[in-house]
Amino acid sequence: MPIEILMPALSPTMTEGKLAKWLKKSGDAIKSGDVIAEIETDKATMEMEAVDEGTLGQILVPEGTEKVSVNQPIAVLLLEGESAGAAKPAAAAPAPAAKAEPASAGVPKAAAPQPASAPAPKAAAAPAPKASGQRVFASPLAKRIAANAGIDLASVHGSGPHGRIVKADVDQAVSGGGARKSAPASKAATPVADFGQPYKEVPNSGMRKVIAARLLEAKTTIPHFYLTIDCVIDEIVKVRKELAETGVKVSVNDFVVKACALALRKVPQANATWTDEAIRLYENVDISVAVATPEGLITPIVRHADKKGLAAISAEVKDLAARAKAKKLKLEEFQGGGFSISNLGMYGIKEFSAIVNPPQVCILAVGAGSERAIVKNGAIAIANVMTCTLSCDHRVVDGAVGAEFLQAFQALIENPIRMLL
Repeated sequence: MPIEILMPALSPTMTEGKLAKWLKKSGDAIKSGDVIAEIETDKATMEMEAVDEGTLGQILVPEGTEKVSVNQPIAVLLLEGESAGAAKPAAAAPAPAAKAEPASAGVPKAAAPQPASAPAPKAAAAPAPKASGQRVFASPLAKRIAANAGIDLASVHGSGPHGRIVKADVDQAVSGGGARKSAPASKAATPVADFGQPYKEVPNSGMRKVIAARLLEAKTTIPHFYLTIDCVIDEIVKVRKELAETGVKVSVNDFVVKACALALRKVPQANATWTDEAIRLYENVDISVAVATPEGLITPIVRHADKKGLAAISAEVKDLAARAKAKKLKLEEFQGGGFSISNLGMYGIKEFSAIVNPPQVCILAVGAGSERAIVKNGAIAIANVMTCTLSCDHRVVDGAVGAEFLQAFQALIENPIRMLL
């Protein structure tokens, strides 16, 4: 029996994704472990591997299709001995739920399509309109195209699994004119006053929508408080210069990552995440580093940062940042972490406060180092000073804990030789 290949959930927050590219075509032999497609999620472009062996009988969702729902059928896999005619599930009502078949080619435990009692003949004309209130099964893309074209989906014949209406069906209805037009949808969106100003609308990407939802949740549900400290970084400036003369280039942010990692060893209460049942204190020190991409921030992780040298941290951060901007990170490279760092110093920002990255409970906002007047040994002196602000989730981190972390961090950042001991 043919097996439906379903759109996989490639991250815990993924509800839909873009089918960026098919790497196999209809008729190709598929082996377990073969990469059959590239799926673009809200964070990265990831490879989809086959689980079962067989022949790719039919592609239901063409490459380039956006907003493909998780668990939506995207192709049909023919098992050994099955013909191409069995690839296309009949447009019949779904049979009662039965025991699931073995794992599908794309995701585990995909239910195989139920056989129809007879082949569904292709309608010569548009079918009779469905009864009022009857549910219409259609893919998100088909719904969007139909809405834009004014097509009533109730009069469109579905050729997908179990009669599901797919993009090709709507395209045919638009070109053939067989389906009846629906009344234009009323625009009930919140009105936006533009006062006659010209503007250009930039559609929100999936990544931007996820960022917006997470930040709104974080800012409205997490009781933030902020602690700010000034760090004299003259020694870091000196060490960087000496390292550069030997051919080793490290950034101030690399020192910050290392100092945070060692400070978390001293104050483990800040290396934590919040759950409704318990506070999780992590044994490993994994630091999330915010990276700006064209579609928004992503936080790749430096694992075991406390055990790595400055040169290793520098090389890893550069590699992670480059692949983050290209949307080539693996799931494990940006999911998790117990502490975050956001650095805007390279933009000349002196000081700012960051929003906690849930379920983490702390994020350090790092400003630009600059020459400032300070009091040293009772006299005014000039020093390179960097302002850092720690944002804390008060449900987990109390003021004293946050202050202890910043003290440990300051002692390390102002005396970088301690990071080598």
